[in-house]
Amino acid sequence: MRKACVQPLDERSDGSRLIARGGVLGMQTKGSHGFGYYKPRTSFPPAPKQAEYIAVSIQLSRRVQRVKPSPTMAATARAARLKAEGRDIISLTAGEPDFATPTEAAEAGIAAIRDGATRYTDVGGTTELKQAICDKFAADNHLHYNRAQILVSCGAKQTLFNLCMAVLDPGDEAIIPAPYWVSYPDMVRLADATPVIVDTTIETGYKLTPRQLAAAITPATRLLLINSPCNPTGAAYSRLEWQQLGEVLAAHPRVLIGTDDIYEKIWWADEPFSTLAEVCPALYERTITINGVSKSHAMTGWRIGYCGGPAEIITAMATIQGQSTSNPSSVSQRAALAALRGDQRCVADMNAEYQRRHDFFIPALAALPGFECRRAEGSFYAFVRITGALQRLGLADDQAFCDRLLETEGLALVPGSGFGAPGHVRLSFATSRAQLEAALERLGRFLRSA
Repeated sequence: MRKACVQPLDERSDGSRLIARGGVLGMQTKGSHGFGYYKPRTSFPPAPKQAEYIAVSIQLSRRVQRVKPSPTMAATARAARLKAEGRDIISLTAGEPDFATPTEAAEAGIAAIRDGATRYTDVGGTTELKQAICDKFAADNHLHYNRAQILVSCGAKQTLFNLCMAVLDPGDEAIIPAPYWVSYPDMVRLADATPVIVDTTIETGYKLTPRQLAAAITPATRLLLINSPCNPTGAAYSRLEWQQLGEVLAAHPRVLIGTDDIYEKIWWADEPFSTLAEVCPALYERTITINGVSKSHAMTGWRIGYCGGPAEIITAMATIQGQSTSNPSSVSQRAALAALRGDQRCVADMNAEYQRRHDFFIPALAALPGFECRRAEGSFYAFVRITGALQRLGLADDQAFCDRLLETEGLALVPGSGFGAPGHVRLSFATSRAQLEAALERLGRFLRSA
């Protein structure tokens, strides 16, 4: 660590000094308590009649210049802005439940405020919440962790970011199947590593195959990030598919795996949900299983995510968190504890409604001209290949499609290119049946306008 010493470079007639440091210019006036040093002075010459302005040049880090703003956030914000201007807008962009937080969890948060549980907690979460997470993993996923193997963070997004920062170095590679959640590649870049994107298609169910995984692994591979059920496709891996991927990974002991299970409870596939470390116990010691209450319990704004994994990695992730945000909100932790410990019928009820919407919406989308859409195993998204529609409408790409649709029909979708899948769009059905019916009407009118 070094101490910076700022020296004045020039003295002007009005008694102020011009200070230049690191490409940023500032002013220091004698007698003030600004930066640099000062010398008291009892009188000053009159200020110049016309103010003098100095251009300020701010250079951002190369790291942040590698990162792109979230396309889902941008699409949601644009739809909200148009709606605020008085436009009749239907937005199917949001990636969050449209249900209220369960009463038991909300009341626990209110009680935490009233009881004064509003102070710092341990960086990695309270003992009570960590134990509830251990119990959840054991009951739902047959994964057995102790509290030293659990980290609670400000949402699963922070959990994933902590993981990338804790295990990736410059020169490392992280394998990410596409379509992917928009933040994965940029998190890898922020850790100064290289995302390796492996494309999947509707023909393979938007899932990574063992052959693709084996071909993508190199001596530089350090991490595999995989999301099941997936945002944006709704695709999920079966036990057999996990076993097949696990056989490939078993031959590469340097590769860590981050499994993002945030949509675990939004599930209607023929077989029960499973996760990699559960199906492949030999990979338990190098798998970080990530989850949270945002999607399962409609608690996106409470910002509680968590993970279980090897104690050494969890400790390193907690160190990263301790120097960034410190602990998650104490109030939110109380609410999450109530959500995990409480009656889970509300979770099942929400899931049943998502499935009803899915069963209505997916076939209706697939019947539209130029649209190709597969059934999902979970999540609340429809992912549509629109190459036929682009040709019909004479549009260049999925971004142009979404722009024209919003402009002419007031319907907001998210372009698939933001998920690493050009020629697709994502639609969220985390909204009412009436909104979905209206959206289908607008889509049909738009597609028939060619």
